[in-house]
Amino acid sequence: MDDDLAAQAVDAVVNAANNHLWMGAGVAGALKRAGGIDIERDAMALGPIDPGESVMTSGYRLPAAHVIHAAVMGQDLRTSAALITRATRSVLRLAARERLTSIAFPAFGTGVGGFPLEDCARIMIGEVKAIAASPGTIALVRFVLFGHHAFRAFAEAAADQLGAPLDGPPECPISS
Repeated sequence: MDDDLAAQAVDAVVNAANNHLWMGAGVAGALKRAGGIDIERDAMALGPIDPGESVMTSGYRLPAAHVIHAAVMGQDLRTSAALITRATRSVLRLAARERLTSIAFPAFGTGVGGFPLEDCARIMIGEVKAIAASPGTIALVRFVLFGHHAFRAFAEAAADQLGAPLDGPPECPISS
């Protein structure tokens, strides 16, 4: 599996955004470089949004048809468990509403936001588990992570909450 979020061939990739939706460095910068500046232009035209909310734009030159911008933080670039929970839930609901079948997430808030990876993994996997309990169109949620530490955190959270094997890919197939 390719570990570059911008290279994911899914219906939508997710950008961990600020609530004004400008795309700086990290994941946002990689998506903008690969997909083009129109992604940021379109996102900013939809903002600002409240932290915890999400909006969708075209993926332009990305393999993914769409980018879902989840406001994981405000302009102070700080996040919390509550914001990560709301943003993850918002993305999953938006994806289901738009009838997307596959999405790829980064680890929310663990870069510039400084949120602990283990807590992020537990929260995000928990939200995927919750959405899997209700019927919908999402068949695959993929986590595209940076480094072994992130992979282990998400693999352990998946094993704990979903019964997924620790050595498997950081994906959560969802049966509807």
